[in-house]
Amino acid sequence: MNHDQNRQGAVVILATGGTIAGVGDAGKTIGYHSGSLKVDDLLAAIPALSDIAPIRTMQICNVNSDDMTDALWIRLANTINEMAKDPDVAGFVITHGTDTLEETAYFLNLTVKTDKPVVLTGSMRPVTSLSADGPMNLFQSVCVAASKAAMGRGVLAVFADHIYSARSVTKTSTYHVMAISAGEMGASGIVRDSEVYFYELPQKLHTLDTPFDVSKLTHLPRVSILYFSVDADPNLLLYAAEHADGIVIAGAGAGEYSLGYKRAIETVTKPVIISSRIDDGVITQSAVLCANTIAADNLPPQKAAILLRLAIASGADHDEIQRMFSLY
Repeated sequence: MNHDQNRQGAVVILATGGTIAGVGDAGKTIGYHSGSLKVDDLLAAIPALSDIAPIRTMQICNVNSDDMTDALWIRLANTINEMAKDPDVAGFVITHGTDTLEETAYFLNLTVKTDKPVVLTGSMRPVTSLSADGPMNLFQSVCVAASKAAMGRGVLAVFADHIYSARSVTKTSTYHVMAISAGEMGASGIVRDSEVYFYELPQKLHTLDTPFDVSKLTHLPRVSILYFSVDADPNLLLYAAEHADGIVIAGAGAGEYSLGYKRAIETVTKPVIISSRIDDGVITQSAVLCANTIAADNLPPQKAAILLRLAIASGADHDEIQRMFSLY
């Protein structure tokens, strides 16, 4: 599906900061300050955007993505849900730091209530570096957000010519310019200049087909992620169970952990999700070691925590949470 089949309508760029808005020493890729430029400064470097679609902008925040919060997530979702009612809006692009881009993408994938394209992008190099990648990523993201073919596919991420599903996108390198990928799930499509091509459809439910409503929320329940390793202290798990609303365990291999951990988990009455510290693979409900735990399917710990937070906020019980992890 190519760019010639774009819909008429504006693309709204919602800026949140990150490296794509970062400034540092000329030519350098490290030692820069994230979230230094405003959204209109980013657009000034890409005059060809106006050839793709009318552009509207909004500065949601201007932060390093490590400082993203659930309050900002909720604001983003509610802003998109409100602006999507405008028939003159074709789609959305969110500029974002790469460190937590995958988390924001998955949160929006569960909470945005529109079939209009919502696309996240960022960069690994600040605008002051040699061969900055941000301008092309932003240009291609606008092409995807303006494309009819992107409708109804859930939230997407565009990076280095590739289109990824929000559920599978992840950061795979601390420095490489192609740091955003989707592991064994692969890309959903590609972008060549302004032409958009899709080859895969998401198999899990998203956006309009989820029950999550954040319109009246100001924050989400607290969920702690525990990373299992050799001789991990079960007392940390018990402390987390006391102070959080739910727990996600990044287990070894296929969600494995020690007998000491198992004994501690069996005493926990709050929801416990079993994920893995391994990048690829699936955790099945039949393979979990404790009957009171829920398998994360193939969600990594950070995304499993997002789904659990929304599930708890919705009032879901154990069986309903288990069902949600199979659906979303």
